[in-house]
Amino acid sequence: MRVEKKYLIEEVAGHLRKSDYVILANFDKMTVADVSELRQRLTAHKAEFHVVKNSSLRVAAQALNLPSFESALTGPTAIIVGGKNSPGAAKVLRDFIKEKQKIVVKVGVLGNKLISAKDIEKLAELPSLDALRAQLLGLLSQPASMFVRVLNAVPQGVVNVLQAKVRAAEGNK
Repeated sequence: MRVEKKYLIEEVAGHLRKSDYVILANFDKMTVADVSELRQRLTAHKAEFHVVKNSSLRVAAQALNLPSFESALTGPTAIIVGGKNSPGAAKVLRDFIKEKQKIVVKVGVLGNKLISAKDIEKLAELPSLDALRAQLLGLLSQPASMFVRVLNAVPQGVVNVLQAKVRAAEGNK
């Protein structure tokens, strides 16, 4: 294999390694300005947009034991990868598609599972990672706060009874 091909394959493999998801898309209708805008939007979610050769992507995916997406490797292909916030990247991609209608999602890989374009649309509907963390924190802290209220109820009840007695005694004078 030529050195140039090895370099391209290793570059694609490097992109695939740094992410627990990859979204494949057809970008043939996009202009340079569109690509630049999409890359800028994806940066907020630590995601990246890369144009790759299908042959390099095929070899790199096989080397990393990713599920086969051979049927999606037709026409121009770009990959969206990066970080652990796959719903955030999917939302950016969904919004960009709604606005521009110049990019088409082919398939994706999440973890080590092949997902369809419809699954990626469902992924975009999930709350953001920060929102999910906040919901989980709320669920975890709720039992603790309820426990504190229960523990506080007995002394508070005693204080209320004593205050009522004091008021009653002052009212009798």
